[in-house]
Amino acid sequence: MSFNDYDKLINELYTPEIINLITGIYEYKGKQQLFIESKADVLNSLLKIAKIQSTEASNRIEGIYTSNKRLKELVNYSTKPINRDEEEILGYRDVLTTIHENYEFIPISPNIILQLHRDLYKYNNNSFASMWKNSDNIIEEIDQSGKHFVRFKPLAAYKTPDAMISLCDKYNKAIRENKIEHLLLISKFILDFLCIHPFSDGNGRMSRLLTILLLYKEGYLVPKYISFEKLIEDTKDEYYRSLYESSLGWVDNNNSNIPFIKYYLSLLLKAYKEFSKRVDFIDINSKLSKGYRIKNIFDDRLNSYSKADILNICPDISKIMVEKTLNQLLNEQYIIKLGQGKSTKYIRNNNL
Repeated sequence: MSFNDYDKLINELYTPEIINLITGIYEYKGKQQLFIESKADVLNSLLKIAKIQSTEASNRIEGIYTSNKRLKELVNYSTKPINRDEEEILGYRDVLTTIHENYEFIPISPNIILQLHRDLYKYNNNSFASMWKNSDNIIEEIDQSGKHFVRFKPLAAYKTPDAMISLCDKYNKAIRENKIEHLLLISKFILDFLCIHPFSDGNGRMSRLLTILLLYKEGYLVPKYISFEKLIEDTKDEYYRSLYESSLGWVDNNNSNIPFIKYYLSLLLKAYKEFSKRVDFIDINSKLSKGYRIKNIFDDRLNSYSKADILNICPDISKIMVEKTLNQLLNEQYIIKLGQGKSTKYIRNNNL
C-alpha cells in the first residue's frame, strides 16, 4: 500500500511548485509567534469565530446542519442538543476542543484515533463508534442524470486494523528521522487515512480533525484562528477532485500524491495569508472608531459584504454596532443593499 513507500515522496514531491508553497508557508509561520505574543486580544476573537466556523463547516460538508443561532449556542456550551445532527455537532466541538487544548500531549496512534472517533459520537452512542469498519465500504457519487457510480473503493475491512498500525508507525518513524519535509508527511498521512477509510462513518470529519492535530503538533497553529474546515468547504469541488486524482492506483502503490498534497499545501498557505490580512486589518484600524472601520471595508468598490462577513473581518465589533453602522451608511447612501433576508449583502454606492 502507498503509505509504505516514503522514499517515493522525496522523488516525486520536491517540485518547484511544491517547494514554493512550502517556502511561503515557512515565511508566514515565522510571523505567527509574533502575532500570538503581541495581539492576544485580537486572536482571542478570531479563535472564537474559527471554532464556530470549523464546527459548522466540517459537519455541513457531511450534510449535518442546524440554525446559526443554535450552532453558536451549542459551540458556546449554552444549550443541549435536540436532534441527531446537533448531537454530532457537539461531538465535533468536543474533539476540536480536546485538540486545541491538549495537542502537545496527544500521540499519533491507532488507539488515540479510535478514542477521538469515540468522542465524536459520544452524544448519540452509535454502535460503530471507536471501532474500525467491519464491512467493506465504497465512495459513491451521483452524476447529473441521477446515476450512482463508484468513485473509489477503499481498503478492505479485514486489512484496516493492520493498515492503521502501519500508517501511524511509518508516520511517526518518518517524523523522528526528519529526512522528509513534515508538511509533506502530514498531507500524505491524511491522504492515506482517507484511502484506508477506516470507519463505517465519520471518516471525513476525522480526517479534518487529524489534520488540525498534526499541524498543531508541528507548530502550525493558524487553524486556531482561520478555519481550515471552512476553507475546505469553500473549495469542496477542488478537494474532491484532488482526492480522486491522488487515490487512483493507491491500493497498488501506483498513485500520484501530487494533486492532493499540492491542494493541502495551497490551502494552508491561504489560511496563513488570510490570518495575516485579518490581523493587519484589525491592527491598522484599531485606533479608528468602530463605525469608521466598518465604513472603510467598503472602500473596495468591487466587493459586497454580508453582516457575517463584517463580523468576521472585525471580530471585536458587536453585531448591534455593525447593524447600526450599516443602517447609517444606507441612510447616507454610501452603500446600497443587495438581496433580502439571509442572502442580504451591501456594496459601495458607485454613483457617489
